[in-house]
Amino acid sequence: MKKIFVTSALLAVVLSVIVPLTAQDFDLVIVRGRVIDPESGLDGVRSIGIRAGKVAAIAEGPLAGRQEIDATGLVVAPGFIDLHSHQQTDETYRCQVLDGVTTAFELEVGAADIDAWYRDREPGRAINYGVSVGHIPVRIAVMHDPSTFLPSGDAAHKPASPAEIAEMARRIDEGLRKGAVGMGLGPSYTAAATQWEVLEMIRVAARHHASVHVHIRGGMAGLEEVIAGAAITGAPVHVVHINSSGLAQTREMLQVISEAQARGLDVTTEAYPYTAGMTEIQSANYDGWELWPAERFAQIEWPSTGERLTRETFIKYRKIGGPVVGHSNTEEMVAVAINSPLTAIASDGYMLNGIGHPRTSGTYSKVLGRYVREAHSLTLMEALRKMTLMPARRLESRVPAMRDKGRIRVGADADLTIFDPGRVIDRATYREPSLPSEGIQHVLVNGVPVVRMGKFVSGVAPGRAVRAPRLN
Repeated sequence: MKKIFVTSALLAVVLSVIVPLTAQDFDLVIVRGRVIDPESGLDGVRSIGIRAGKVAAIAEGPLAGRQEIDATGLVVAPGFIDLHSHQQTDETYRCQVLDGVTTAFELEVGAADIDAWYRDREPGRAINYGVSVGHIPVRIAVMHDPSTFLPSGDAAHKPASPAEIAEMARRIDEGLRKGAVGMGLGPSYTAAATQWEVLEMIRVAARHHASVHVHIRGGMAGLEEVIAGAAITGAPVHVVHINSSGLAQTREMLQVISEAQARGLDVTTEAYPYTAGMTEIQSANYDGWELWPAERFAQIEWPSTGERLTRETFIKYRKIGGPVVGHSNTEEMVAVAINSPLTAIASDGYMLNGIGHPRTSGTYSKVLGRYVREAHSLTLMEALRKMTLMPARRLESRVPAMRDKGRIRVGADADLTIFDPGRVIDRATYREPSLPSEGIQHVLVNGVPVVRMGKFVSGVAPGRAVRAPRLN
């Protein structure tokens, strides 16, 4: 009798745990999906219960909720985190969420006024958002450059005085104290900035333990410049789009980053799966191109017409200004970057009034469709790790909110992307850059569906500001 009583008591305890878990009323449940979590290594069919914007339960059996998403045959992954996205408008957010992105950051260029940047996006957007304090916009302000995005006047071409460097450092320090996610740095666009000026900016980031998201100057020398900055100051350094910065030297640059990591330096990088880049034709990146051989201009595409430029049209459009597509890389070098275990996936997206780059709309689906399913050069777990956990870990030491993103576990933010692994693919092209991807079936941001059955849900704005703690 005693043995039977003990067994019954244990059964009662077990049922008291199981019954509330399976019968309680969640805001939303996702059932019968293949849940993949790169942090824990979970890859199995599970149900997920969501309450108050958080993952509240993960179970092998069914869960009950006020809303239900049947994910049979679909993958349930952490929402994709894009470390590199420009414009940050409702237009770009819509393109990105239809590609599975739930959090997007402007970290390369950044902003000069952090409070104003976040205030402009209140009370919320379709996805989560965040920004760095950027050396580029700060230099534009200090040097009184008339540019609004990338410098084309003194901020690009004039060396700064000691007093101007000190003022830039002060403003960057102020931005980091106000909760900027990191620091943006673009020596490629501020060509007149000396190595000393660049190092002074990295020093400020180091004092705040803020990652420096840097568009390096061209070639191996540009990479060596920022790795030296990391070694001297101890700042974390993140090299943006290694594929377009490295071009033919991508393999060698990745090796240098790997060797820097092996010696204890906090240096990371990212890549996007396209052979063409995009930037403003009036930027310092194109200084001196008027003297290049005639055949080189054909690499540049004017996106509104699709025409490839000549020397004459290059000079014409440079006076007008605007974004151009630069066809300068190879599929081989892009594959080297995407398949490297060192790289996170980041889009470098740009879209403004329908003019932009297809990477804004297709980066994540292209990796899943072309590199995972078709080429088998990445496993699904590896690809999802690059899109979720790696970018979250890059930021979480400074931005505690990122510890609850990029993974699926109880207590994590319910930022989730649900897709069909057999169908997911990019559709955007250089002619139609805003075409949405296929196979992204549902996207949840803080527990709220923003994409349902592959369609954007209008009228919801669950995205929240992501920033570091303020120091003043």
